[in-house]
Amino acid sequence: MSLAVARKPLRADAARNVDKIISAARQCFREFGPEVPLQTIASTAGVGPATLFRNFADKEELVLAALNRQLRISVDPVVDGALADIDAANGLFRVLESLMDAASADANLLGAVAGRRELLTGITGSLMDSLSVLLVRGQGQGSLRQDISMTDMFRLLAMLISVVDTMEPGSDAWRRPLALVEDAIRSTRPARPLPAHVPVPATATAQPSNLRD
Repeated sequence: MSLAVARKPLRADAARNVDKIISAARQCFREFGPEVPLQTIASTAGVGPATLFRNFADKEELVLAALNRQLRISVDPVVDGALADIDAANGLFRVLESLMDAASADANLLGAVAGRRELLTGITGSLMDSLSVLLVRGQGQGSLRQDISMTDMFRLLAMLISVVDTMEPGSDAWRRPLALVEDAIRSTRPARPLPAHVPVPATATAQPSNLRD
């Protein structure tokens, strides 16, 4: 799931600066929200603004690099394990769980590129390729519905990611909607209760008041 942006090989000191900036970005977005100034990120990283802009043209590029780093660390190993798993459906849902866990942990990073679908596509392209492999395998094994397409999967994934906007950062409220998606696309509905209901927080805007109970 590498970010589709070509970078020249960096000297060791420059690579350390990039690593510090990305780590600081994730920390600052978590603490201060999606509107955090780049100056705050540079200060937290212990570098000057010029160093930050020498490596990242703008906040958008930095956000995508930080998201890509998180996906590579927390989701890629799960994808590798899922592709090696005999049970493709179980592997597919493990990947979705890891992705939602990462999205929840970095909800403010996602908020900084909200609505910019073409940007996120650059860091999720290979993820969709892996999900396609798992979907086809699962259908061949009879564990996933035959009438589910990758267009369906793309839209279901977009729906799941949007759940992050309706919950507190770091919450696992995404587990219930993910279970509902699993119920919908498995050929046989799992015999287990839904995860616990988590109310929509009052801070979530654009939600009808009757949905916050």
